[in-house]
Amino acid sequence: MSKAIYWFRNDLRISDNEGLSEAVKGNKVVYPLYVLDERLLNHSFMGVERLGVHRLRFLLESLRDLKSSLQSLGSDLFFFIGDPSTILQRQYEEWACSALYAQQGVAIDETNLERELSEQLNARWYWGSTLYHLDDLPMTIEELPKIYTEFRKAVEKQAIIRELVAAPVIIETEKHQQTQIPTLEDLGFETPVVDDRAVELFLGGETAGKRRLHYYLWEKELLSEYKNTRNGLIGGDYSSKFSPWLAQGCLSPRTIFYEIKRFEKYIKKNSSTYWLIFELIWRDYFQFVAYQAGASLFKKQGMAEQAPPLFDKNRSFNSWCEGLTAEPFVNANMKELNRTGFMSNRGRQNVASYLIHDLGVDWRKGAAYFEKMLVDYDPASNYGNWAYIAGVGNDPRGGRKFNLQSQKEIYDPKGEYQALWSH
Repeated sequence: MSKAIYWFRNDLRISDNEGLSEAVKGNKVVYPLYVLDERLLNHSFMGVERLGVHRLRFLLESLRDLKSSLQSLGSDLFFFIGDPSTILQRQYEEWACSALYAQQGVAIDETNLERELSEQLNARWYWGSTLYHLDDLPMTIEELPKIYTEFRKAVEKQAIIRELVAAPVIIETEKHQQTQIPTLEDLGFETPVVDDRAVELFLGGETAGKRRLHYYLWEKELLSEYKNTRNGLIGGDYSSKFSPWLAQGCLSPRTIFYEIKRFEKYIKKNSSTYWLIFELIWRDYFQFVAYQAGASLFKKQGMAEQAPPLFDKNRSFNSWCEGLTAEPFVNANMKELNRTGFMSNRGRQNVASYLIHDLGVDWRKGAAYFEKMLVDYDPASNYGNWAYIAGVGNDPRGGRKFNLQSQKEIYDPKGEYQALWSH
């Protein structure tokens, strides 16, 4: 009787999960397993803790939702904290498994771990974090264009988007001692106070992600105005807010794409519906860039020949983190981030530009702080966007310095956002 582990990573969903589907098809017994890497709890990068309370809360909620979904299929989720390689090898042997199934990662830590496990176990990896499949790109990963527009035009013209993978209807799992998903308090964190200024509560899990998708497209039909409202700052409706569920894999990009296509068929097709697809392709591009760049993505000079000049260190960085700089617009965005774990795309670009180009702080410190704080953190999009602003990513213009005064006049002309987050 064949037995296998399905190792959940950043794919915390049942629907459109090829690796899970193949594990169930190919084995009599499947053990769904998740490992919270102890290094996220104990290590830092650039002097910044790696995992903050907002992201951890969303992750734990997503795991509880996944556990409930698996139990409804006759299975369960086995949860562990520790070193993923050690735990996977131990459980593989203890459960007498013959294969390990999992979704591929794109960042260097993830791909290094995959190589290590492939040497020890019968590991089968599945690509599932992007809209376009790696194998369907009209270029090799080494040939990835340096400019997003070239990539977008190539995939739109030459690549296909695969169909959704049906969710399993039953998963056979042998009974073992159940494991519980810990609380924030169990892990040494305090449950954050909900701030009534937050744009969205961001409840973790596939169930909540699908609910948000239905709300944005079908209940409010907000997609039809997305291109016009996406640079907003206040409220839950100015943009899709799908990113936290995409980051943890509670929603797949393809799920969103095919819902957009249904919306275009039954409600409206316009520049806004296309623009959300455009943004999904942008996200794809950062995923593939991270896969190509490897360790370079996390170095000061990134993928460029030299790093941006530095002229300040911890004092300015700490003020930036706390929202205590000389710029009220920057401060408002940082206070929103600290209180809620979220910041608008417009805000992210401005605070990153200010830290790098005005304060002269190493861009990786800002990226590390975002890694800790953002509820929608994923390594490719986060470090890719920061490198892009710093001019050490895939950008022919050599960095993006924003004029804060003009940004405030365009996006917060009455100062309403700054007043909202003034304290």
